[in-house]
Amino acid sequence: MSRTNRLLALIGAGALLLSWGCKNDVANGGTSGGGPGGSGVRPESPGEGNRVEGDVIKIGVIAALNGDQKPWGEDSVKGVQMAVDEFNAAGGLDGKKVQLIIEDTASRPEVGKTATEKLVTEDKVVAVIGEIASGTTQPAAQVCFQYGVPIISPGSTRVDITNIGDNVFRVCFTDNFQGAAMAKFAYEDLGLRRIAILTDKKQPYSTGLSDVFRQAFTDFGGEVVDEQFYESGTQDFKPQLTNISAKNPDGLFCSGYFNEVGPIARQKEIVGLNVPMLGGDGWDSAELVNSGGRGIIGGYWSNHYSNYEERPQVQNFVSAFKNRFGSPPATAMAPLGYDAALVLLDALKRAESLDSKAITKAIAETAGLDAVSGSITIGPDGNAEKSILVLQVTAEARDMPVKRIEFFRFEPKQK
Repeated sequence: MSRTNRLLALIGAGALLLSWGCKNDVANGGTSGGGPGGSGVRPESPGEGNRVEGDVIKIGVIAALNGDQKPWGEDSVKGVQMAVDEFNAAGGLDGKKVQLIIEDTASRPEVGKTATEKLVTEDKVVAVIGEIASGTTQPAAQVCFQYGVPIISPGSTRVDITNIGDNVFRVCFTDNFQGAAMAKFAYEDLGLRRIAILTDKKQPYSTGLSDVFRQAFTDFGGEVVDEQFYESGTQDFKPQLTNISAKNPDGLFCSGYFNEVGPIARQKEIVGLNVPMLGGDGWDSAELVNSGGRGIIGGYWSNHYSNYEERPQVQNFVSAFKNRFGSPPATAMAPLGYDAALVLLDALKRAESLDSKAITKAIAETAGLDAVSGSITIGPDGNAEKSILVLQVTAEARDMPVKRIEFFRFEPKQK
């Protein structure tokens, strides 16, 4: 079987995605498989959760309203608010209205954990929406697992997060798919054969995405000629880029967040590394073009959505968002926040009773839900099975659609 066919052979299969990093999972308090002993079965939450009392359905939201991830956090909250306001305006559920209780994670995992504990134990929410950053979602999801309250992440792509338990879900794609899809695009569409990788070793998102990309790109037949590392907050990347340039790659995969990707793009020109840049949804920020300058133009990255897509669901959402907030969504976290709320609100309608356990069951049964970022079906692993959009940074916009890659499963080797 060819390398390409090996990657695509599991399309539509029910097999669970494997975790990409046992060592990293343990270090961050996660699980390395899907359940005890890495069996691939997500453990059942031991908690009883909460129940709706009276005419108010309390839903918690955790989001970065301060700190480095603020642009994403603000957008996700706006999306959630839009969906909930539409739900309430349409009459709610049998006269009951949804009340959002929003907590700021300040872009810090420990704050996100404390905020989630408050929502679950004091506010008695029946479900939680959030977070965006995988490193913050993980401890929040562990709290929700302990107490039996479902949590839906709009944008955390790190693979092992939903392995925490059967009440942990997401509406975004995972890094197993994102990393493999970008490797496929780099090899087949761009014709790249020798790629270097630049990884933020401080961010679980970045290390995980780099791991998957490396394995998929080599499986397709390409070669990773070098991998260099940095830590979030670094602004001088010339030593790493100089080392990479010496290996003569034909492409550079940057798996980190936009905060560092922009300076990397500027400095790669200084050291004479004139090759295409590629990355993931961590590039998603209106600041990318300003911080990256000429060096970022022509770069390719993967995302869940673009304001420039012509699908009616997208254009209707963009119009409604502009009418409410005065400008189009700044990042894909706005529609993903909307879609996360949409999945939860749809589950409320189908749940046998208005308690966390029944709502969890209804979320898990979501199939073919027509959402802004695409049709959402929740797989047995708690992940949304959906396509991915490859975008290009141009002089006109940072997110011009180039190609949509349909969902397939890639299972990286466990460490």
